[in-house]
Amino acid sequence: MFQWDDDYRIKKLCKDAHAFLSPSKCSWLNYDEGKMLEVFNNFEASKRGTELHAWAANTIRLGIKQQNSKKTICAYVNDAIRYGMETERLLYFSPYCFGTADAIVWNEKQKILRIHDLKTGMTPAHMEQLVIYAALFCLQYKDQIPPLGTFGIELRIYQMDNIIIHQPTPEEISMVMAKIVGATKLLDSYRNR
Repeated sequence: MFQWDDDYRIKKLCKDAHAFLSPSKCSWLNYDEGKMLEVFNNFEASKRGTELHAWAANTIRLGIKQQNSKKTICAYVNDAIRYGMETERLLYFSPYCFGTADAIVWNEKQKILRIHDLKTGMTPAHMEQLVIYAALFCLQYKDQIPPLGTFGIELRIYQMDNIIIHQPTPEEISMVMAKIVGATKLLDSYRNR
């Protein structure tokens, strides 16, 4: 008589994990050895990045400063602690537009919004992601913060032992806010027709 294998060790190992050779991502059937190893290295780097983000978030939450270093992870953690930032903060405007900022703080006294993003991969990051986070923050908390142009915004990307800093203009943030609101109305209208 057939009986399913209920090996709990295997189930525990696979819980919340994603197989590299997954049936749902069957393109690997067409990979040669070189492509297989290239895609596997990217898969492993992505997992490592997820683990580094979790470690950094816990380290910041616990206030454990790192050695003074230009190393990406150390600079990111130390700056987030220095500025009193919150990690992994969901920013939400609509079911179509939301995201989780790696580190963020609204400093009421200094009238500045800071958003920092940790990038662990080699692909160059895009500051537009952080501009969208800033726009989402302004939309979500518009009743609790002063109008755009009356406070500063500093966005930072930490990647490959460099820090890229951008201070967007109020017009830049306003334009993204308008795009988010317009796209949400369009998608709501389309969905409810």
